[in-house]
Amino acid sequence: MSALEDGYTRRMVRSRLLVSILVWVIVGGIAVQADSWPRWRGPLATGEAPEGNPPVTWSEERNVAWKVSVPGKGLSSPIVHGGRVFVTTAVAFGNPLESPEHEHEHDDGAHDNVVPDRRMRFDVLAYDVDDGSLVWSTTVRTEQPHEAAHVTGSWASPSAITDGKRLYASFGSRGLYALDLDGKVLWERDLGDMRVRHAHGEGSSPALRGDTLVVNWDHQGDSFLVALDTATGKTKWKTERDEITSWSSPLIVPVGDRVQVVVAATDRVRGYDMEDGSPIWECEGLSRNVVATPVATDGLVIVANSYDGKKMMAIRLAGARGDITGTEHVVWERDRDTPYVPSPVLHEGRLYFLKHSHGFLTAVEAATGKTLFGPVRLGPVRNVFASPVVAAGRIYIPSRDGATLVAEAGTVFKTLAVNELDDSFSASPAVAGDALFLRGDRHLYKIAADQAPVSSAP
Repeated sequence: MSALEDGYTRRMVRSRLLVSILVWVIVGGIAVQADSWPRWRGPLATGEAPEGNPPVTWSEERNVAWKVSVPGKGLSSPIVHGGRVFVTTAVAFGNPLESPEHEHEHDDGAHDNVVPDRRMRFDVLAYDVDDGSLVWSTTVRTEQPHEAAHVTGSWASPSAITDGKRLYASFGSRGLYALDLDGKVLWERDLGDMRVRHAHGEGSSPALRGDTLVVNWDHQGDSFLVALDTATGKTKWKTERDEITSWSSPLIVPVGDRVQVVVAATDRVRGYDMEDGSPIWECEGLSRNVVATPVATDGLVIVANSYDGKKMMAIRLAGARGDITGTEHVVWERDRDTPYVPSPVLHEGRLYFLKHSHGFLTAVEAATGKTLFGPVRLGPVRNVFASPVVAAGRIYIPSRDGATLVAEAGTVFKTLAVNELDDSFSASPAVAGDALFLRGDRHLYKIAADQAPVSSAP
């Protein structure tokens, strides 16, 4: 064993000892267990599982602990907590109904949408982490969606989130629900019907800190940001927003002795006071159709999109007030190879991101924007909607092509493995302990080392 390998082994042993001692930690105001993935983009809201160590290689015949069929369709990411994996889904049923009429622009791919022709059941599902058995299924609403979704999308795209006491599941226009961890609905809120640009569907996931749940509601109508009490669902504050449709999720970031909610959108990226929703700063620079969720590190928040134009910006939050466009608070920016659908992932001061929604990976220094490598072609990983995750110094990038590339998370690109499964992956993965959870179009997989399939439900 080399000195480098020996040092890595000792670090992993120390990490394992730490995990065995700590029952839970507080990250961003959320109490999480070391083997949990409690929200969209994971415990650090960066896409990293700091204590995770899933396998490097797998196939349908190897390192699949279980594989279960998930009813309906959903692009929401799985979350993991308390020995359960939670997903949301929308299930069409009954006789086809007359499709509602829709009026929307016919440009930029507006024809790529599908209109529901029947009623749908909106479900929250809980699976057992160990064997994949269905623990409970709760239908929170049944109705026909008022608007279409993109042909590659779903009516269950926002990801759930948990504080360890309750599970919060958003179906956008179909309602926001708080459930206990046994599937009982505790409260619900109907925030209205979104009128989404191109009728391409809804996707922003809620954010959570302490006893406050934050929801962004950008659409082709009256847009707003709203904070809700986690115990009751009652409104704490609501701030109107002059924005069109975006799909990006809000990011909650401590700044000094205060906390901000950062929202990336078309007209402006804005920071709001978490306490009362008052605007603090704003910055121009992104184009339409903002999808990628921001990440934060060392006092910077990094936002990006790639639609009408390509842009990535790193914004220094300390002292930012008013309109900071073109000021020293914009620490760096780039106008090439930026992500559209997949969000960036952050690890040890390095930012990794896909080019648009294609299989090209770039790495930069988060503090300076200096390119470390890329864009590097990812071989059979070509069409990427899922956001990459990092665990044990490795990047995991699933694709709609059915392949997941595993690469070294370093300053030089190095492929470690390319793993093929019999599904297509648009939902972002979750990492909990030594397992990787992949939600495909048809199945939910648990990938764990030295495992032959233990269950494969139809």
